Amino acid sequence: MELIFATHNPNKIKEIRQLLPKHIRLISLNDINCTRSIPETADTLKGNAKLKADFITTTYNKPCFADDTGLLVNSLNGAPGVFSARYAGPKNDANANMDKLLQNLEGKKDRTACFQTVIALNIKGETIFFEGEVQGEIIKEKKGGKGFGYDPIFKPKGFNGTFAELPLETKNKIGHRGKAFSKLIDYLGRVTPQEKKES
Repeated sequence: MELIFATHNPNKIKEIRQLLPKHIRLISLNDINCTRSIPETADTLKGNAKLKADFITTTYNKPCFADDTGLLVNSLNGAPGVFSARYAGPKNDANANMDKLLQNLEGKKDRTACFQTVIALNIKGETIFFEGEVQGEIIKEKKGGKGFGYDPIFKPKGFNGTFAELPLETKNKIGHRGKAFSKLIDYLGRVTPQEKKES
């Protein structure tokens, strides 16, 4: 079956394609020539994921899922949270976001944080949500050349390296997005035999 992932982010596509069963063909917004920026105006990760999924399902009438991820820093009262991608402005500049976060954490002893991902899947006329979380801390300087977003400054609990230093396979196994997508994949494994015939 074909399943649209409501993202333009090639890094997310790369991560998730490694996880999906082979009988599911993952399609990005670029693949369907959707260049519109889908508004993320909800005040929760769950709300934003549903907004994106609903927009694509309504417009293209195909099964679709969307995710929204936030980095929640305890000493900053959960910021950047739902604004993680646009923390330093509307350009979604990862380096600028990290620089602003590191600046805001200067002098703070508590650097604990967690990543959360919420996925909204629109399939067979209903919306199903899947969530994943990983605890860790924000280190004081960027390390590693892998990953994307805040990965170079987030060190997951129990590991010596940042997400940007860990192999993708390890990140997928322990990370917030990998946990959420594992739940999504388990669900698709139960419902896609019927969907495969219809798609």
